[in-house]
Amino acid sequence: MAEDIIEIMDTCKAVGNPHLLWFERLIDKHFEGIIAHATYDISAAKIEGINNKIKTLRRQGYGYPDDEYFFLKLFVMSRRSYERNPKSHKICD
Repeated sequence: MAEDIIEIMDTCKAVGNPHLLWFERLIDKHFEGIIAHATYDISAAKIEGINNKIKTLRRQGYGYPDDEYFFLKLFVMSRRSYERNPKSHKICD
């Protein structure tokens, strides 16, 4: 895979188009990360999701009495089940 990416970079250099030169520099800067992601398929999505929940809880809870209470709220929040797209109304039979 690395050889294919290097070939694409060489083609971009050979053409000389400013947009392709920009693309070649972009790939060159992130080359190691691209190869690592293709090899190991590791994502930071879960960590980013947890950080987002922490920030949301911090914004909602302005004025918590102390840090200990804030951390307890984090623990409670982390144990709740998460439904991605909840229905707005329940249908009763």
